[in-house]
Amino acid sequence: MYFTLSSHKRIFIVSSLLIWNAGALCSQPFEKKLTPEEYILSHKEDAIKEMLLNGVPASITLAQAMLESGNGNSALAFYANNHFGIKCHKGWSGPSYIQDDDESNECFRKYEKVLDSYHDHSMFLKHRDRYFFLFNLPKTDYKAWSFGLKEAGYATHPNYAFMLIDLIEKYNLAEYDKFQDMIAIKSNASDHFPLPAMEMRKSVKYNGTKFIISKKGDSYFKIATELNLEMDQILSYNELKKTEKLEVGKKIYIQKKRRKAMEPYHVVVKGESMKSIAQLHGIRLLNLYRKNRMSFSDQPRTGEVLFLRKRKKSRNHNLNFSSQRAKS
Repeated sequence: MYFTLSSHKRIFIVSSLLIWNAGALCSQPFEKKLTPEEYILSHKEDAIKEMLLNGVPASITLAQAMLESGNGNSALAFYANNHFGIKCHKGWSGPSYIQDDDESNECFRKYEKVLDSYHDHSMFLKHRDRYFFLFNLPKTDYKAWSFGLKEAGYATHPNYAFMLIDLIEKYNLAEYDKFQDMIAIKSNASDHFPLPAMEMRKSVKYNGTKFIISKKGDSYFKIATELNLEMDQILSYNELKKTEKLEVGKKIYIQKKRRKAMEPYHVVVKGESMKSIAQLHGIRLLNLYRKNRMSFSDQPRTGEVLFLRKRKKSRNHNLNFSSQRAKS
């Protein structure tokens, strides 16, 4: 089972988004409001950084921040760098910002920079038992995370999950989730929030298999020579043909991929192919087809659930993903 938004539901969700953000925007502290595109451009790196450090998908962080802060235009976001409406709570010893919310003069956390707010949001999810199951979900499964947040009680709005999904799909935020296993963190002891850095020739391991990231000027022969491998090995490990163009920034495995992935399922997003999904999860393409009882001429549909560890019971077998997450 996969989720699509009908036209009438999408209209309702757009209306809900306006209502959701009305309180935040009514106290708009400056004349020029940030557009959603401007907000994403300004904070996508913060979201990716937090995903790499603490495991919350960048698409989810961005979508939640856009909802909570009215695209960064709320007074709380502007004056306190608080993009998630996190209140002081017991034990908070940092700066605070006072404004009316459910009650008068409520205490909200104030941050030095926006990234601190993003980090605190990750910690909020990571250290509360009711959200623990979310971190067992694939980082690329934004639909499961959206419904999981709603089921765990993050928000009371009945269409909260659909509101997140609508934002993610409208602004293609899922693209940022693909960085989660392609970029290595280069730690810097002097910086509490280190910037993600591409390790272009140093190998990284995912799903028990080493890979590198292709860079400008690379060729299959050059990579093989530098790593003391045969070019045919590089092509075989990545199920490539000599005629296929090598693009910059692509994951290139330097060992044979595994027969199964670390994650149990993958929900297909727009633009993905069986080959790109196999590369993403470090699973052999042939095994991916076999586990889903598909022929080599088949390509997945957007929203389809692919099996990555076990084999589908039948070609028509699919998951009730909503109920599956509720049991997690």
